[in-house]
Amino acid sequence: MTINKPPQSKNKRRKNKPSIHKINTEAKPHSAGIDIGAEIIVVAIPSDREENYVRTFSSFTSGLHQLRDWLLSHRITTVAMESTSNYWINCYDILEVAGIECYLVNARHVKGVPGKKTDVCDAQWLQQLHAAGLLKKSFRPAQEILPLRYLNRHRHSLKQEAADTLRRMQKVLTEMNLQIHHVFSDIDGVSAQAIIKAILAGERDAKTLAALRNGRCQSSETKILAALQGIYSREYLFVLGQLQSRWEDTRKQIAELDEQLKSIIKNINTPQRSEKPKTGKATKKPNRKQQNKNALPIEFSKESLRCYGVDLTDIEGVGGGVITALISEIGTREHLLESFKTADGFCAWLGLCPCNAISGGRVIRSQTRKIKNRLSEAMRLAAFGLEKSKSKMGEYCRRMKGRLGKASGLTATAHKIARIIYSLIASGQPYEEELAFKTNLNTEKKQQKLLIKLAQKLGYQLTPTLDPATS
Repeated sequence: MTINKPPQSKNKRRKNKPSIHKINTEAKPHSAGIDIGAEIIVVAIPSDREENYVRTFSSFTSGLHQLRDWLLSHRITTVAMESTSNYWINCYDILEVAGIECYLVNARHVKGVPGKKTDVCDAQWLQQLHAAGLLKKSFRPAQEILPLRYLNRHRHSLKQEAADTLRRMQKVLTEMNLQIHHVFSDIDGVSAQAIIKAILAGERDAKTLAALRNGRCQSSETKILAALQGIYSREYLFVLGQLQSRWEDTRKQIAELDEQLKSIIKNINTPQRSEKPKTGKATKKPNRKQQNKNALPIEFSKESLRCYGVDLTDIEGVGGGVITALISEIGTREHLLESFKTADGFCAWLGLCPCNAISGGRVIRSQTRKIKNRLSEAMRLAAFGLEKSKSKMGEYCRRMKGRLGKASGLTATAHKIARIIYSLIASGQPYEEELAFKTNLNTEKKQQKLLIKLAQKLGYQLTPTLDPATS
């Protein structure tokens, strides 16, 4: 542990005064600021607690324990730290377990440090801003959700590795002039895998290889035979064998990881939910597609009911990807409502709603924030799959894409899905398509105005009919 003296002023009468501007407001008097580094951690506490109120600790576990004990000995109840790479995680967890409230802040919000740039000044600046209540806490899931989030993100990395290996296998097959990807839907399917394994085992006869295809294959036998006449060079077969082995190992790791994830999800504590009276009939998907082969092998409808009290899979477009991301990135219904008080805050955290910048009554910028959020990515993928849907959600997606463009239209649809999800979870009511897309009076007037304008343009005159309820 190292004791750091605050920067000294040249004027001796102003001894021990920090070189940065002092903020007088003390909204959080028992606060500290922590500057995180790879090897050292600089901590600043209020100057009235100790003469040497800025200290440096090692990033080793023993140093983190000394940091914790030092903060507790000076009655510190809350700390602020920047999200520097992943160096902050261990410090955050140790302090949180000790009962100290941790504020993980965005580095962009505190980068304007006046004066010279040092670790000591950064720690002091964080402490002063936090003491004045000027720092906003970043969202982090509850401790019981963190293992699930960590493993699910690792699973996503493994899936990317498997997909990259498949792309390289397809490249090798193309160089061998084996057009397997032209006669089968994918090379990780039953038919393609059986043929690739037979080729690696030494089989070269096209008819024997074609006989290994699955009965559901729709390609003709003639086309398959033509596609299996390739160039079996030794170097191609060697690389194909290594890639096949790597892909199988990755799939095995994903299967083992899935068992861990299923166990963690099953053990998530959820309160006993009482049956609420349903105001209407839930909207069911007419033709629910088969679960994606890369999805987590759990019953998403059942887990959605257990964790949120509603079946979110009733929403058109919402499937295993969205449910898995929602549980692993946020948690249960209680975690969601505790962290996000309104649907506006939830959508703002996802980065799916416009972030307006207004100055002098003029809109300078009105765009969504560029952030990386796995849940918002899952919702955009859900919106992407609604292109040919005949539901109202599919109509909404096509209308937004026609009005705003493809990318902005998908974001608007994902925004709509996010608001519906939050509303269903908050209210505990089942999904009703008519209620979710119910038009208000202003929308109806706008539609009437457009119809009248179109009729006049075509030379017609619209005559309103009597309301059946009043006739």
